[in-house]
Amino acid sequence: MQFDLDIGGRVRRVRVTSRDDERLEVSVDERVFAVDPCQVGRDRVSLLVQEGEGRVRSIEASVSPRSGGAGFEVALDGHTLAAAVVTRFGRRAAEGGAGGSGPQLVTAPMPGRVARLLVKAGDEVEPRQGLVVIEAMKMENELRAARAGRVKAVGVVEGQSVEAGALLVAVE
Repeated sequence: MQFDLDIGGRVRRVRVTSRDDERLEVSVDERVFAVDPCQVGRDRVSLLVQEGEGRVRSIEASVSPRSGGAGFEVALDGHTLAAAVVTRFGRRAAEGGAGGSGPQLVTAPMPGRVARLLVKAGDEVEPRQGLVVIEAMKMENELRAARAGRVKAVGVVEGQSVEAGALLVAVE
């Protein structure tokens, strides 16, 4: 499975593949990790993580939905990060995803300010084309189209403050 994941305002390409020994191979951007997960609670896992031939680290992690339904929070060894799936590849995604049908509903992954609108209603867009730039926590996050289509509606204006989950752009 491969997807783009917005982690704290930075989009990273993540690929997860199963290995024969029930471990996972996880690549984040260009870094590859061998991960041995063990569920230790309803929403908690213990991970043994090895990068290349380096040492193995044990990491406690938990994932929970964010209030407002936009994205989720990931707690790793005492640090909590906001995260959201931007695009999924290679399998049917949730509504609006790369393999989904119907409109792509691009929502704010976290509270912020609309820094730039990159499209307007009626524009044709290509997969991974930038649609809107959100500024949050002094970082800019470009949200992109999951697949080709036509912009049906733009629900915000530049400079507008938005809450997590707010509809930004709809693409048919």
